[in-house]
Amino acid sequence: MDRSPPQPLPGRSELLPAEVAAEMAAEMAPAQLLDAVVDWGLYRDGVRQPRLDFDAARACVQEGDGFLWLGVHEPSLRQLAQLGVAFRLHPLAVEDAGNVSQRPKLERYDDLLFLSLRTLGYVERDDRSEGGDVVQTGSVNVFVGEHFVLTVRHGRHASMAGLRHRLENDPAQLARGPSAVLHAVADKVVDDYLTVTDAVNEDIEEIENNVFASRTPSDIERIYQLKRDVIEMKRTVTALAAPLHDLAERPRRLVHAEIREYFRDVEDHLARVREQVQSFDELLTSILQAGLARLSVSENEDMRKISAWVAIAAVPTMIAGIYGMNFQYMPELGQRWGYPVVLLGMAAICGGLHRGFKRNGWL
Repeated sequence: MDRSPPQPLPGRSELLPAEVAAEMAAEMAPAQLLDAVVDWGLYRDGVRQPRLDFDAARACVQEGDGFLWLGVHEPSLRQLAQLGVAFRLHPLAVEDAGNVSQRPKLERYDDLLFLSLRTLGYVERDDRSEGGDVVQTGSVNVFVGEHFVLTVRHGRHASMAGLRHRLENDPAQLARGPSAVLHAVADKVVDDYLTVTDAVNEDIEEIENNVFASRTPSDIERIYQLKRDVIEMKRTVTALAAPLHDLAERPRRLVHAEIREYFRDVEDHLARVREQVQSFDELLTSILQAGLARLSVSENEDMRKISAWVAIAAVPTMIAGIYGMNFQYMPELGQRWGYPVVLLGMAAICGGLHRGFKRNGWL
């Protein structure tokens, strides 16, 4: 196995950060290179070939014999740099692949097509921390060459294992080359969007049903948290529309003509997701305003009750205060029935006030 140091592509290494360029010049150990690789395989005519040595498989595809598909999960900068050298990837694309918050985009670099997608995953209620996210994001970056496809995934969502098995069970589709994998990845990511929107929709319906029954501030906090996550979803799905439209409508050498038609279906699914997320944003805004209004009304009702009881309590307090001034000549002080009469007078006035406040809805 050749362990000689790889040579960076002329005129490209200076585009990478200094620490990454230094890593690219380091010796590439195949075992370390494959540490981040979840799975890889060589495919001819849509059929996965028996496992070969990695360098031997790479030599086959360099001769145009099938294509190589590698799936990588959360690689280090060193591993990304090594993969960039091994497959002659553009340093700018390698840099984007290492950015976990990369905005969805489609780029063409000479004989390389690079698609970056954002993934969405719904967090079940039992797995959320207090005030934690309802929706988590990640990324999948796809490098497509004439005889290879490389997927770089960040985050715990959008696993490609099931996708690979599904494609391997459809040799006719996989025989169309690396662009079939590109379509399958985009289709899976958008299908995951649909799953997440369905789950979020159930949360919104629950909040909508309970918003008028609850007076606790925690409901408002939950609405705000969900709205924040919906805004992040909106940014994710909106930015992906332009790359998918480009793949669906614009002929590209690295995208099979029949695969391009499949991207129209993915674009249609994305449009449905965009409409749902937009409606979520508007609905949550209305629910948030209604919840705040409900909370304000509840607080006003509490203040009216407090004010009514204060007014009722003010009557005996005032009378008791007057008779507590200890003047010698005060009405009723010398009468046997003065004390009970004053008490009955207090009770009558307080009862009248209570009845009046009750009639007006203050109590």
